[in-house]
Amino acid sequence: MIRHRPHGSGHPYQPTDDQRVPATPLAGQGFEVRASTGPQVTAVVCEWLTEDRALLLTAAVESGEEQDAAPVGDSGGDSDSHLAAAASGAARQDRKRWVARPEPLAEGASARYRFVATHADGRTHRTSWYSVSPAVWHEGATGLTVTGAAATRLVEGSTRTLTAGDGTPLRVRFALRLAPAEHVVGFGERYDAVDQRGRSLDAQVFEQYKGQGFTSRSYLPMPFAMVVGGDGWGFHVRTSRRTWYDVGAAEGDRLWIEAEVGPDGVLDTAGYAGRADQVLGAFLDETGRPERLPDWVFGLWASGNEWNTQARVMAEMDTHRELDIPVRALVIEAWSDESTFTAFRDARYDVHEDGSPHRLADFTFPAEGAWPDPKGMVDELHARGVSVLLWQIPLMKMRPHPAGQAAADARAMIENGYGVLEENGARPYRNRGWWFPLALMPDLTDPRARAWWLSKRRYLVDEIGVDGFKTDGGEHAWGADLHYADGTAGDAGNNRYPVEYPRAYGELLKECGKAPVTFSRAGFTGSQTAGAFWAGDEDSTWAAYRHSVNAGITASACGILYWGWDLAGFSGDVPDAELYLRATEFSTFVPIMQYHSEFNHHRLPLRDRTPWNIAERSGDPRVLEVFRRYAKLRERLVPYLVAETEAGLAENKPLMRGLFFDHADDPAIWEHQDQFLLGSALLVAPVTEPGATGRSVYLPAGDWVDVWTGEPVTGGGAIERHAPLGTIPVFATAARWPDLGPLFTEPA
Repeated sequence: MIRHRPHGSGHPYQPTDDQRVPATPLAGQGFEVRASTGPQVTAVVCEWLTEDRALLLTAAVESGEEQDAAPVGDSGGDSDSHLAAAASGAARQDRKRWVARPEPLAEGASARYRFVATHADGRTHRTSWYSVSPAVWHEGATGLTVTGAAATRLVEGSTRTLTAGDGTPLRVRFALRLAPAEHVVGFGERYDAVDQRGRSLDAQVFEQYKGQGFTSRSYLPMPFAMVVGGDGWGFHVRTSRRTWYDVGAAEGDRLWIEAEVGPDGVLDTAGYAGRADQVLGAFLDETGRPERLPDWVFGLWASGNEWNTQARVMAEMDTHRELDIPVRALVIEAWSDESTFTAFRDARYDVHEDGSPHRLADFTFPAEGAWPDPKGMVDELHARGVSVLLWQIPLMKMRPHPAGQAAADARAMIENGYGVLEENGARPYRNRGWWFPLALMPDLTDPRARAWWLSKRRYLVDEIGVDGFKTDGGEHAWGADLHYADGTAGDAGNNRYPVEYPRAYGELLKECGKAPVTFSRAGFTGSQTAGAFWAGDEDSTWAAYRHSVNAGITASACGILYWGWDLAGFSGDVPDAELYLRATEFSTFVPIMQYHSEFNHHRLPLRDRTPWNIAERSGDPRVLEVFRRYAKLRERLVPYLVAETEAGLAENKPLMRGLFFDHADDPAIWEHQDQFLLGSALLVAPVTEPGATGRSVYLPAGDWVDVWTGEPVTGGGAIERHAPLGTIPVFATAARWPDLGPLFTEPA
């Protein structure tokens, strides 16, 4: 067999071994055409036809690239986890890559081509015929509209349109002026930096497994940014297609924006004028506002992927109680049968061959099984004040080949047309990524599919009583050839998928009388309306910690209100006591405080990120005492967090926010970009370097109080603050100190 896909898998950053590179070459630009074969093929030629000649191009074997894999990054973590193995396994394919390099095509030219493979026994295989014509950049962009504050900054003569050989618009490009003192923040959740000035990036939903801060990739990008300093303004490229940004990297005073467009070439970019809160407010007016979640989300969340039985879950919750460490939410990841993701593991029930939903009465739970009484467990946790979330993935697993109810559900999905389609609607889409490869994906733009998918999970909420869902994944839609029921193709629909996914689960929760608590890592414009988020998969390293601080500040600048991260990372060996406690300090002062750990095949020693496991593994007696102290402080802070959330929603100020929201006119804040406000009255300066016993803290003008000592400090400059392990620099505004002071004093 020989395979060629002109656009490959749709991987946004890495060409595959069977595609054109680039998929759409420019006129006069060199390019490759690739094909992949099995090892038994000994020769490949490319039959190349143009208007004036026919050529046989000999394809050479070249070493393949890692296909469809999510790079693990260079963050010093472990490569032996099950997710790391899956990522690298996607690349280990026993196939050859054959490459031919035609001469560049001139403007207006075109070519047809196919590959012919010869086996060792002399047999031949041919691909279909494919066509290629080069794209050309032209001056002007008739479909471009730039309004508001962005219009006054549009650089005259900067507009360009990239057109295909037949004249169809493909992309639009233009530049906006940047003033010397302006800083650019936003573009969704960004790990590499808070201020993106001087950098290049794009907005494309992508599962970057670990090491996000060493790239410009993001689970949760948005084509929106605020420009702080000077007059203050911002912009929103009103598209769900992929966009690119050069934020003064090539030309210091130019912000270049490039965007994919549809066949009509239309691209609308809105500009907003004003302070950060005014810019964010205008953006949220267009795209949707956060919905207030219940108070319990501000308590400590506990999770571990290896907590895969009722006994193990209750043992961990018992330990929380025994050690006097308050916990308000429990996320159970490994609860299901790992095939349907709707039934508890070891539950017994009759298969519904038509794929119809089950009710609780349809199940029996053996006493010797993993989950002998799920409802009783949830009831007991509720009695303890602990809310429960269950893990989900928006995929129908197809490897290994499904059996039982999973097979019936897959048949129902295909026969009823409930899945996203590919090849422009010709067949069901099969996941092209490395996690759950070849899985089917429900089309949540189809009301029928949405209702069916949620109906199979309804009993978990309205009968067992779970309080929310960890809506993991959502980045699985690759390729412009995908087709959605609402009429959109993949280029416009793929980035929207992780917005509709948690929204759908939120609707289910609300229908059952619950708050729409979802916990997601992926999203796009509009995700502000969809529950809570965490920063995704990351190693337990200092670099990952620093990158997560950036992620929280930038996500909040785009309207993500309920944000958290896996405290001290979730992957690899456990963090040492210093990293764990510094991460605990920081996590106490972000909207969602939660710990979580990756699956490790139940090997010993355990890699749980519970404070007692870190204490045991590190041998450091301070871990439990310090963690307990901060967990209790977090409980005392809940009323403050609730009140500040309400005020922030009214004022367009996120709960966690960079100093530029409240002190935009102070240029010195940009020397301390890792500092942030938690509400209007607390300034937080996390310690993110190993071995540090203090740090420089910048206090904007005004009167402040050190929350640990009660010492008054006059702002308007940087101070050196002593911060031994167990102490994070936090300052309260003097005006609010009389109310806040008691919160930072441990009860006798």
